[in-house]
Amino acid sequence: MGNIVKEKSFAFSVIIVKTCQKLQSEQKEYVLSKQLLRSGTAIGALIREAEYAESKKDFVHKFGIAQKEANETLYWLELLQATDYISITTFDTLHHAATELLKLITSIIKTTKAHINN
Repeated sequence: MGNIVKEKSFAFSVIIVKTCQKLQSEQKEYVLSKQLLRSGTAIGALIREAEYAESKKDFVHKFGIAQKEANETLYWLELLQATDYISITTFDTLHHAATELLKLITSIIKTTKAHINN
């Protein structure tokens, strides 16, 4: 069995990269798309970093940063949709995936913290 959060965060990164490529090539939008690219791909990178965390606290710290990046990604998606750079369909798909990741990450943080405190 694979690592679901690792797999989902990588798949999300791929979709984010493709969305940003489209924003840049078709709409010549570079500033917001770069922000989305940075935060959206950082989620998976931080989850990968956490795999080799030095301690449980370091693991929680890295996941905490991934949580912040997921939340920031939601902001950029909302802004891109509100300014008509992405369609409501694209927004719904990406927003749902980012929210799902955020929930998974939050759950992992809570569970890990509970194990640390026991």
